[in-house]
Amino acid sequence: MRKNLLDRALLPINRFIHYENSAGIALFSSVLLAIIWANSPWHESYHTFWHYNFTIGFDGFDLSYSLHDWVNDGLMAIFFFMVGLELKREIMVGELASWKKAALPLVAAVGGTLVPALIYLTINQGMPTEQGWGIPMATDIVFALVLLAMTGKHVPISAKIFLIALATIDDMVAVLVIALFYTVDLSFTHLIWGLIILTIMVVANKLGVRSTLFYATVGIIGVWRAFLLSGIHATIAGVLAAFAIPARRRINESLFSRKIRMLMHHFDDEIPEDGPLTTDKQHGIIEKIKTICAEVQTPLQKIEGALHPIVYFLVIPLFALSNAGVTVEESFFTDLANPVTVGVFLGLVVGKFAGILGFSWISVKLNFASLPKKVTWRQISGIAALAGVGFTMSLFITQLAFEDSHSIDMAKYGIMLASIVSGLVGYYLLKSQMPVKIDPRYRTK
Repeated sequence: MRKNLLDRALLPINRFIHYENSAGIALFSSVLLAIIWANSPWHESYHTFWHYNFTIGFDGFDLSYSLHDWVNDGLMAIFFFMVGLELKREIMVGELASWKKAALPLVAAVGGTLVPALIYLTINQGMPTEQGWGIPMATDIVFALVLLAMTGKHVPISAKIFLIALATIDDMVAVLVIALFYTVDLSFTHLIWGLIILTIMVVANKLGVRSTLFYATVGIIGVWRAFLLSGIHATIAGVLAAFAIPARRRINESLFSRKIRMLMHHFDDEIPEDGPLTTDKQHGIIEKIKTICAEVQTPLQKIEGALHPIVYFLVIPLFALSNAGVTVEESFFTDLANPVTVGVFLGLVVGKFAGILGFSWISVKLNFASLPKKVTWRQISGIAALAGVGFTMSLFITQLAFEDSHSIDMAKYGIMLASIVSGLVGYYLLKSQMPVKIDPRYRTK
């Protein structure tokens, strides 16, 4: 079929979106743009722009925040909503669905969060900055997967699955840390309203309500706003609302297949009209096919699929653009010795590597868990290093941990330097993986 002008114009964009590493490219470009902008002759405009106040709503029901806060508290709630959807899917049918699958990434994630936090606390003990211990606990799944993909065919698919499961549990821990340790000035009235609206979503799920519009409206306008005003960070609302989204189909695969084959048979038997239009009967069959397709899809998967390009090509790049713009001062090299910078850097580079690799090795030696199929210890080491790329989540927790701009900048220095070092070390360990030598006695004849 010949493509129209609009389809041809959008073709490069569609190709980019579906390219495996496109999300990482978009994120990296935003980081680079933020750093260049914040260190250009127009650096003042960077901070002025993101602190511009923006109001949504009407008198008595309005929310007024800076653009920076709208990105961190508003758009990032969408990111955490998708994180919640991914968590629910992985727990139901994915890599966290059974203890056998979840054991190693679970233990590795525990080590990869505890050790970095302890390293940071050791360096910042007794200082006002010790509250930043949550910063080096996080892993940036987008950057980590892009770097893993760049290693080519050296790494088996089971290693990628291990990294995804590890980062998924990592995100779960980060959400708990935010909820338990970075929440202040709690308003029980708004919290109760948020829980009531969340309960309505759960009940609607049990009653069979499958409208994505209903869950989006109630989740965004109701749960998100209530949690935002309660003092609990609004991103928690995104995760909780995601777990209330239905994950059941109306019909199973075999019934779907039979119905589609029957309708397609009727469609083929219908004599088409001369011209570009279908007959009334064909149009009716097409509508029935659309209905059946909707019944075999779960709202969870439909929403997750719809949100994927929005999150990875709008939300995360905007977050990076608004948060990664740290101005490099003349005291940059002196600032590298700051306890915050050192704590974050060592937490991500050393803590992540030692925690993930060490806890994994101990759990395997004790027969508590087993290595994924075809995965070597060198590859586990490379993945442990890649986990030190804690960019997006680390920056996010930085904004919650500190209020003064100096500590925030010091943390950003540590995050960026650690992400570069961890990325290079992880890439080297995985890329230089020697091919497995097969004993000639076991070669296929």
